[in-house]
Amino acid sequence: MSFLPTGEQRAFARSLDAMLTASDTPAAARAWAGGDPGPGRALWGRLAEAGVFALAVPEAYEGLGPLPVELAHAFVELGRHVVPGPVVETVATAALLGELARLGEPGPAKRLLPGLASGERTATLAMPDAGTAVPAGRAAGAGARSSPAAGARPGTGPASGADRDRPPGRPAVPYALDADRADAVLVVRGGELWRAPGHGPVRVSADPARRLARPAPGGELLAEGPAVAAAAGEALRWARLATAAQSLGVGLALLDRTVGYARQRSQFGTPIGAFQAVKHRLADTLLALEFARPLLFGAAVTLADGDLAAAKVTTGEAGYAAARTALQIHGAVGYTEELDLSLWLRKARPLRDAWGDPATCRAAVLRACA
Repeated sequence: MSFLPTGEQRAFARSLDAMLTASDTPAAARAWAGGDPGPGRALWGRLAEAGVFALAVPEAYEGLGPLPVELAHAFVELGRHVVPGPVVETVATAALLGELARLGEPGPAKRLLPGLASGERTATLAMPDAGTAVPAGRAAGAGARSSPAAGARPGTGPASGADRDRPPGRPAVPYALDADRADAVLVVRGGELWRAPGHGPVRVSADPARRLARPAPGGELLAEGPAVAAAAGEALRWARLATAAQSLGVGLALLDRTVGYARQRSQFGTPIGAFQAVKHRLADTLLALEFARPLLFGAAVTLADGDLAAAKVTTGEAGYAAARTALQIHGAVGYTEELDLSLWLRKARPLRDAWGDPATCRAAVLRACA
């Protein structure tokens, strides 16, 4: 059995790379973080025309999928080019609605999936059990500057004032990524799927392009019953796959930029890339990313919980290690907001923790091996 990508898959990834290279995605990410979603929405339209979002939508609802391997290839490129927006959450929403339809609840899929596949609509999704081992009261992610929501883990969050005041036994309202920009904000609450009527205040994140807000209570009940819980599990699987692919792409982009800088930056009349310590650090980063790659695509083939958790933790740790290497080798210039490198540096840690932090994913791997 061959696990190498097919010629069509390689061509698809190359076409996305070429399109995104020509699209000035760093500028779109900066605009998105600064409050101007226009360039990001235009980029979203081009991705939809390329079929990226249709990969998670069943053919019965004007999609191309489900095609998880092709989606993994696509999201590696989205990570490499630091594409902003709720791309993972849109895919997770498509997976949830598609599974709901398969289980006998086709109404929400008929309403929302064609628009997601075509790119006419965007969606975000929040689930209280999206996968985190952080206890209530801890900040949701290292690297936070001023907000307890800074970890950018959709479906998770620490106890805020609103959480402390909620009735006993009622779960915290989860955070949703880019709820202020999405056309549909969906929330899984127990065995119910709701479409929220709006959102609360937008929170500061470790990555300015990842904007967090709590969905507003109430709204429209789309589905309820055991099928919702099963569909939420399918959404989590696809979200972990897409996030893992993004993490790998971010790590590869950071390594490429750091190698280029090490060749140009000289010290004592010699490029720093010639120094043994720098070579070893870059080699370790490359090895971590390349060891993560087969786990990612193996998980895309099986879509098994344990495989997805292993891919998620490995790609997330490798991407975050690439960020630390990039920052160390770039030195003080790596800290500057003006350098595009910062867009990738600040995305690596939130992606590592999104949709299942390392502790949660390692526990899932152990459960799968038991």
